[in-house]
Amino acid sequence: MVEQFCEGNFLGLPESDSDADVVILSLPYELTTSYGQGTVNGPAACIEASGQVELYDSLLDDDLPAGQTILTANPWDGEGRTLEEQLQGIEKYLEEWLSGKAFPVVLGGEHGSLVAEMRALSKHPTLMGDLANLTIVQIDAHADLRDELDGEKYSHACAARRALDEGVGELIQIGIRAYSREEEEFIASDERVNTWFARDLITPCGGEKVWKSLLKEISRIQGPVWLTLDIDGLDGTLVPNTGTPVPGGLTYWQAVEVIETLFSADGCEVIGADVVEIVPGIESNLTQFTAAMLATKIIAAHIASV
Repeated sequence: MVEQFCEGNFLGLPESDSDADVVILSLPYELTTSYGQGTVNGPAACIEASGQVELYDSLLDDDLPAGQTILTANPWDGEGRTLEEQLQGIEKYLEEWLSGKAFPVVLGGEHGSLVAEMRALSKHPTLMGDLANLTIVQIDAHADLRDELDGEKYSHACAARRALDEGVGELIQIGIRAYSREEEEFIASDERVNTWFARDLITPCGGEKVWKSLLKEISRIQGPVWLTLDIDGLDGTLVPNTGTPVPGGLTYWQAVEVIETLFSADGCEVIGADVVEIVPGIESNLTQFTAAMLATKIIAAHIASV
């Protein structure tokens, strides 16, 4: 059964009876946060903030929705007494829309939902039944490669590790600057993981040269791609209300350049994306507005690529 429209549509766009080209999926999920809390309210705050985002994007000839239909689906119901039950519920919620019917943009919610996204995505026809064909591009402050945190293997701190356990073939990480010794050893030992540390991308010692090398690598990606954008990958000044803001991150324009480079790459097909770890600010709307702008950029880049 197709989800009905929720109250308040992304970008403030009117409802439509047409089949969806792009679908906005909300995961008000928060069960393993380890510092700042509030991600359960992040998707709704992002959708509300999106009503103030300009519909013009320089990639497109027309204002958004640029001839496409953007559906804002009802959010996941949040039901489940245990973490396992909640992840199963998220997978079921996402299954319909991560099967190739429309381009999905998932708004979250803590990053621990990534494993459920991968399980739902495994049925996407482009993957031919094998997640080994998928590359995840991860913008994040944290490596998320711990095997467990406080005894929980499905913690948000384990999101990328669990995605690899599901069979994902390649993981490209961008902006990483908070990680454990265990994670550093895993990065060095697992050939599926290619990590671009924020320090190398931003400091004067590497900076522009390393950044250009990253963009070149992104442009060479082959096959299906899932973009997972944890907004704490940006510098903490841009997203002060995310769960764990970290200094020394990407600028807004660097995130935009990664998105545009990825979607314009000749050899790859981005089959969906998430924007997660959104926590609404009380005194400032900057965090949710930044998230809404990045989600909008993803939609525009997708439309420009089809």
